[in-house]
Amino acid sequence: MSARVLERFPAGAPRGSWPAEEYAARCRAEGGRATVVMDLGSDAFLVVVPGPDDDRPPAAARTSAGE
Repeated sequence: MSARVLERFPAGAPRGSWPAEEYAARCRAEGGRATVVMDLGSDAFLVVVPGPDDDRPPAAARTSAGE
């Protein structure tokens, strides 16, 4: 299975996976199929969508991950 990474969030952040989960929820609200996975190699939470040709929903693209 291939997946496209929309955004990365450091696992060591004070809020843990919450920022990634919130971002994925915004993507899903726009009709995307975003999920959160943990990349142990980079110690980061990744928001991914299935397949290489899915696009990031417009509202999620405008929202900064750190806000």
